Amino acid sequence: MNRERKAQQQSPQAWTAEKLRSLLHDELAGDEVLVISNREPYIHEQSGDSIVLRRPASGLVTAVEPVMRACSGTWIAHGSGSADRATVDSHDHLQVPPKRPEYTLRRVWLSEEEEAGYYYGFSNEGLWPLCHMAHVRPVFRTSDWEQYVAVNQRFADVVIAEARTDDPVVLVQDYHFALLPRMIREKLPKATIIMFWHIPWPNPESFGICPWREELLQGLLGNTLLGFHTPFHCKNFLDTVDRYLETRIEYEASTITHGGDLTQVEPYPISIAWPEPDTTSDVIQAKKIFRHELNLPEAHCLALGVDRLDYTKGIVERFQALDRLLETHPDLVGKITLLQIAAPSRSSLDEYQNLEVRVRKLALDINQRYENTVAPTIILRIEHYDGEQLTHCYRSSDVCLVTSLHDGMNLVAKEFIAARDDELGVLILSQFTGAARELHEALIINPYHIEQGAQALYRAITMPELEQRERMRSMRQRVRDFNVYRWAGLMLLDAARLRRRQRVSEKIDSHSHQGLR
Repeated sequence: MNRERKAQQQSPQAWTAEKLRSLLHDELAGDEVLVISNREPYIHEQSGDSIVLRRPASGLVTAVEPVMRACSGTWIAHGSGSADRATVDSHDHLQVPPKRPEYTLRRVWLSEEEEAGYYYGFSNEGLWPLCHMAHVRPVFRTSDWEQYVAVNQRFADVVIAEARTDDPVVLVQDYHFALLPRMIREKLPKATIIMFWHIPWPNPESFGICPWREELLQGLLGNTLLGFHTPFHCKNFLDTVDRYLETRIEYEASTITHGGDLTQVEPYPISIAWPEPDTTSDVIQAKKIFRHELNLPEAHCLALGVDRLDYTKGIVERFQALDRLLETHPDLVGKITLLQIAAPSRSSLDEYQNLEVRVRKLALDINQRYENTVAPTIILRIEHYDGEQLTHCYRSSDVCLVTSLHDGMNLVAKEFIAARDDELGVLILSQFTGAARELHEALIINPYHIEQGAQALYRAITMPELEQRERMRSMRQRVRDFNVYRWAGLMLLDAARLRRRQRVSEKIDSHSHQGLR
């Protein structure tokens, strides 16, 4: 990493959408930008006779959309909504956002069989548990792998068809597309391909159980630039490549040379867009209204969990910590409630169905054990909440629990902090999240240690306001400075630098060939 980039990381300036737009104009002037992800930023669903537009609750969409708004590029994604086909033009294009279009969405259609094999099978029964140390055994089927290869090739073909130039900037998102960079590189050798891997990268021994490990690594080394959340994930990736492929690795420079191509591997901690101040209501009023909606007393302590219903999120461990708290402090029964919002996810898979049954049963057991006339101990909502609803929850709760057993970053932690313009509230944060490496003022816990979780919860609900403000003020400053525009900006600055280097190299090669003639 060069000195200039280190300086940029250590002294963040105010990164805004405008600064990102300006950077794209200055550093990648006129260059074409294409984004590829499985999840689309806008989904159209049929609801009776009408079509409803839905924004998916996705950290990836939250993080990537500001880049697209800034560069007016094309976002290529799986069209999964029941009314998606009815809302595109003859080229499967749609201008978005609907009210003020700023970029193009290109939808790709998958059959049920392709989605079952590529998405539910190889991506989420294979790669997801493989990369998350959550003690769920990965499942690898040859039929799933074949669909994964085929769908990656389908998306590569769409990228090549959509590209108007031979050297676009291509931003590939996440573990669904490990093979895509190499496939694009073969057809567009001059492209600058940037991939961000949104989940953890495991150690070489763990990754080694994948039957197609070499093919996945070769696919990823088609990238010009490969980003992870933390330096630890970068090191794991370098060590994995070193173990399984013949390459030249420069650990100091964090580069890998394979088959004549150079891949730079760097950490880019992902973040959120800092929200506009909420002038509609103050937090005190929001708390009153929210407790009334939940039928809780005004002075009631409200803890909050916001997750996808996923076995990596530590929801069971969170419930167990609350159970232990009330066991050791029976005077708190009827004075604290945990509102757990769990968005349904991958519910066709056995592991996720089993988790839902377990979570529902545990919530019921705990509510029966601590039954009282004031309030339930756990309010479980297995449903989707939109951004506005979540902000209402964040602003109205006293404690936010992020207890992931393993997580790339976890943006809920940052969203909670950003919503707290009163500078109150306590964040309890798992040490196994990328966010724990940045948000040091949170109460950091090992979620597997139930007693420690209970102690942190007690400390959170008894923490003096002065200490809450000191901790929250510091975390808010960091999240405001190290926001999503900075995440994208540093990645694109590095891409622009590598792009310039590539062009200089091409000119030198061209002059050398002319000299030889």
